[in-house]
Amino acid sequence: MNKTHHQIIIEWIDIAASVDISVYFTNYKSNGSDSKKLRVEDSMDSPPSRVIHIRKLPNEVSETEVIALGLPFGKVTNILMLKGKNQAFLELGTEEAAVTMVNYYTAVTPQVRNVPVFIQYSNHKELKTDSALNQRAQAVLQAVSAVQEGGSPSSAAGESVLTPAPSPVLRIIIDNMFYPVTLDVLQQIFSKFGTVMKIITFTKNNQFQALLQFSDPVNAQQAKLSLDGQNIYNSCCTLRIDFSKLVNLNVKYNNDKSRDYTRPELPAGDGQPPVDPSVAATLSKDSTSLLGTPSGMVTSYSSGGGFPSSLGAISPLSAAAAAAAAAGRVALSGHSGPGGVLLVSNLNEEMVTPQSLFTLFGVYGDVQRVKILYNKKDSALIQMSDGNQAQLAMSHLNGQKMYGKIIRVTLSKHQTVQLPREGLDDQGLTKDFTSSPLHRFKKPGSKNFQNIFPPSATLHLSNIPENVTEEDLRLLFSNSGGTVKAFKFFQDRKMALLQMSTVEEAIQALIDLHNYDMGRGHRLRVSFSKSTI
Repeated sequence: MNKTHHQIIIEWIDIAASVDISVYFTNYKSNGSDSKKLRVEDSMDSPPSRVIHIRKLPNEVSETEVIALGLPFGKVTNILMLKGKNQAFLELGTEEAAVTMVNYYTAVTPQVRNVPVFIQYSNHKELKTDSALNQRAQAVLQAVSAVQEGGSPSSAAGESVLTPAPSPVLRIIIDNMFYPVTLDVLQQIFSKFGTVMKIITFTKNNQFQALLQFSDPVNAQQAKLSLDGQNIYNSCCTLRIDFSKLVNLNVKYNNDKSRDYTRPELPAGDGQPPVDPSVAATLSKDSTSLLGTPSGMVTSYSSGGGFPSSLGAISPLSAAAAAAAAAGRVALSGHSGPGGVLLVSNLNEEMVTPQSLFTLFGVYGDVQRVKILYNKKDSALIQMSDGNQAQLAMSHLNGQKMYGKIIRVTLSKHQTVQLPREGLDDQGLTKDFTSSPLHRFKKPGSKNFQNIFPPSATLHLSNIPENVTEEDLRLLFSNSGGTVKAFKFFQDRKMALLQMSTVEEAIQALIDLHNYDMGRGHRLRVSFSKSTI
């Protein structure tokens, strides 16, 4: 059998897990030949070491979940599980990676299966395990490392072998979907396992589902093994993955609902594309029973590649973060606390208002309060409805240009934005939007959750009155100070795509014209689009 068709079945190693594990650490003060038995460090003052001691793990925790705690920070080179003591030791490739990991988890409590765990440096500089007795952990580490490096686990004597995957097409069901999972998020997550050729997303039985086709069944097998049961976001958006009975997807449109990455010339279509009849016929037959159960694996890290010293209880929601999570086979985490406050700086103080910030940041969450700083009017505090939305807004708006200036968006140490004392005139710099009717995400399951995209030159317009023409809309958006490059009505003419010449112009137009009164009770709704015209 071809080597690429060999896979490690992590579950198989449970059979070998009954053997006792003996382990020795080389003490960092020794010459390398002396060793001593494992002991549990209770001191928080241990010097930095690339060996991390993890305590208070939940019962039945898996090696994959423990490895996932370290993967966002660098290569994991060894692991020792002490399940009877609910402890583990994790060795990272460099001491720098271990320091980053400990520093980060000092600010953000690490969780496994939604249970807080305790992390500290080990008193030892190196983790040495008897690989013959530590088979389970080593096999899992080998499997994760192989996928992380883009290869496939090699087969060896005694390893279980999977039969070839039945299909290169995966059927994906998203359970507990409280936050948006777009086609692009799926593509970035699953492309870490191989070339994603096609994706079709749809809703069936009130569940968001997708069919995703890899170029090779082995890649589909790896993705299913690593991602089935994982949460994309903290405690929600759980992936349930099974093989589809389809072996090839027929995609007719390239848009926000379906994509054929091998045929970029396909049209965007009008409105939501229909699923090809041959696909639809198979959907009703495709199995929905999954082999795995959610693992609840959770770990935390920044979407920007760095690890801020104080993240509070914030969860990254950007597609980039989701992709990074997939690379480590981990879920995005943190807790959506009562409020996430952002600090926005380098604003154009001559132009910016609380309303303009409410409108722009409201694309990514429900803005509760805005405060432009009295003594530093190029900076503002923005309170989102929760930490997840704050992280989402930060990931999409940091570095964008607003009123001619590149704005900087970071997480604030403040938990809330304070309103001015009663009777105090703050010149309109602070505004409470808690009861605003313009919040986009108040309704659970709203379609707005499915249409969150980074700022782009193309805007999606909706709630357009019947009597409004293309020329009317072109003129309206030109008056916002930009140039309309292209325009396209959807078939029902209630929605349209409008392309400005730059992203900055589109941002300006959205600020000026979202909720614009078009007459007869119609308020224009404007959002960013991933489509092009």
